[in-house]
Parts: sequence; structure tokens; C-alpha cells
Amino acid sequence: MAQFEMIAFDADDTLWHNERLYASAQARFKHLLMQYHDGEWIEERLYQTEINNLKHFGYGIKSFALSMIETAVELTEGRISGQDIRQIIQTAKEMLGAEVELLPHVAEVIPVLAERFPLMVITKGDLLDQESKMARSGLAAYFQHVEVVSDKTEGQYARLLEKHSIPPHRFLMVGNSLRSDVLPVLALGGSAVHVPHAFTWAHEEAEPPRGQPGFHALEHLGLLPGLLDALAQQGA
Repeated sequence: MAQFEMIAFDADDTLWHNERLYASAQARFKHLLMQYHDGEWIEERLYQTEINNLKHFGYGIKSFALSMIETAVELTEGRISGQDIRQIIQTAKEMLGAEVELLPHVAEVIPVLAERFPLMVITKGDLLDQESKMARSGLAAYFQHVEVVSDKTEGQYARLLEKHSIPPHRFLMVGNSLRSDVLPVLALGGSAVHVPHAFTWAHEEAEPPRGQPGFHALEHLGLLPGLLDALAQQGA
């Protein structure tokens, strides 16, 4: 019997590039407001606005766009022009329509794993945006379930495991965020694989739970099949 009944993957910056779109948009946003404040101050205020708005708008590009507009209005004391607001909205539209570029090894590893395990995507953000990216990624056929959630908390994972009748000890989560993809799953008694990405939003950073049972860290996704083979041998 396979060790895991379900292997779930985060989407953004685990299956495809995402955070670099935000980095590019922030650079454009800073350039737009440089006549009012220095770049570091603009970045800090935008980040704080994003965090404060999570309880109102959740995660995703649309929430980010609203936070950019709010920050622009505040930092210019209402002097931001309609043309500049339009530019911010256009930046958000370009992010939403950007090409879905798979991360290295994803195109090779996911089909192989889909032949061995049931696969699921658990991602947070805007439903329409995430569904669109999944459809455009070419990966949809390999996943039995796609769950778009407002946040990834221990309680949310518990509800998803109950919904799909998966015991926590038979569940493996793979993702780039320690805060969202690893720590809540380990707290439930599941297993998690951290695959770091070059760009990680500060809000998602956390200390690695080194030495904790069920925690694994890989340099890239191409190493995942080998890890699963090793875990299967240990459990045999």
C-alpha cells in the first residue's frame, strides 16, 4: 500500500512562477511614486497596506491592485491622477493575463507522480485567477482535485482532509511557503515538503522546523520522486 493517500501541491511559485510578477509590478509602482517618496518607504507602506487588507480582500492580484491604489492615494495625499490610477489598474490586468510559466522539473515530475498517487492542488487567492492559471498551465488533467481557499491555516487543512476523507498521517503537502504549506500540515500530523523559490513574499517566511517528523526540504521539485521512493523503502 502506498504511504500517502494524497499528495497536494501549492500552485503559485511551486508549480509555476508568480512572485516575480509582483516584484515587477512593485518596481513599476515605485517608479510611479518616486516623485513623492523614496523607494524604500514606498515598499514598506505598500507591504503594510497589503497586510492590513488581507482581512478585507484576501490574497491575490486583485487584492494587491486595491492595496496599490490605496497606498498611492495615501502617499500622494490624494494628488494621484486618474491617469496614474489607470496605469496601476493596467499593471494588474497584465499580471492577470501573464503567461503561465512552469517551474523547472514540473512538466516532467507531475505526470510521473500522477501515475503513482492521487494528486491535488491547494492554493489560496482569487478563484477566477487560480482557475484560469490552472487551465492555462496544461497540468489540470493530472490533478483529481483543485481547492482554492481564502487562507492556509491548520483549521482549513483539517476541513479539507475531512472533506476528502484523508487521514492526516497519509497526507503530503508540497510547497514553497513554510508558513502556508508546511507548518499547518505538520501541526495536524501530516507530512510536508518545502521546495524554496527564489522569490518569496516576506509574509510567507518562517523558521524551518528542522528535525520535526514529517518535514522534508528539497532543492527543487525534480528530487521529489526520489524522496518518495526513499520514504516508501523506510516504511516497507
